[in-house]
Amino acid sequence: MKELHTFAICAYQDSPYLEACIRSAVGQSHPTRVILCTSTPSPYIQGLADQYGIPVFVRDGESGIQEDWNFAYEKADSRYVTIAHQDDMYGRNYVKTLVNYVNKFDDISVFTTDYVTVREHRLEPCERLTIVKRVLRIPLRIPYLNHLRPVKRAALLFGNSICCPACTYHKEMLGGPLFRSSCRFALDWDTLIDLAERPGRFICAEEPLVFHRLHQDAATNACMKDSRRYEEEMAMFSRLWPGPVVRLLMHFYQKAYASYEAKDSGGEAEMGTKYGEE
Repeated sequence: MKELHTFAICAYQDSPYLEACIRSAVGQSHPTRVILCTSTPSPYIQGLADQYGIPVFVRDGESGIQEDWNFAYEKADSRYVTIAHQDDMYGRNYVKTLVNYVNKFDDISVFTTDYVTVREHRLEPCERLTIVKRVLRIPLRIPYLNHLRPVKRAALLFGNSICCPACTYHKEMLGGPLFRSSCRFALDWDTLIDLAERPGRFICAEEPLVFHRLHQDAATNACMKDSRRYEEEMAMFSRLWPGPVVRLLMHFYQKAYASYEAKDSGGEAEMGTKYGEE
């Protein structure tokens, strides 16, 4: 019988934050499996794996977000998989909370939680955008609604309100490969829109069980400079809204970009620079 859950940690080069991620995964209050997956093997990564007694899986080929995430998903031999980003940390009861919901519902395709932003070793105060995302996720907390396609899509209509590293996927239900997007920045948003169309329940535990780290190596500023973020987010909104609404939404998003640039911070998929994006 397969294990219930795996943290598949994607490790890239020698991140100073990797050990904190590993410690949060192996220190869960409910038993779980932890593996390290990398396309950039090094003595540093292997040393941490040996220290914490977890296996390492090495992918051949050039590093890339989608390829590395799909590799980690594939190597997790369990019913449910969390693709953990090496910069992030998980609350001690993340897996316990997942298990509580799995025991109630056998059709969960995506499980997620609230998250706290960590910036330069400090917790960020609750911002207006965070409140908006929580509001958008409210239907995902209602059991007799969160299996419906329009309800799942509603959480994605005004941007991606679901934090990618907070997601756990039902591998037996969804199969693989999980990520099949042409996007690099909006990869997680694009994937969730696809998964919302498929059978299965999106469940959100509105507890801050993930600590989502933002730092200066994030790819968001690069995406802004070469217009990639703008183009991909416009493409995502175009999947969900007619043209006039898309233009209105992008007008407000462009204003938000200026705020993020001022903070030197990232958005939902700031993994890019660490995975070789220029």
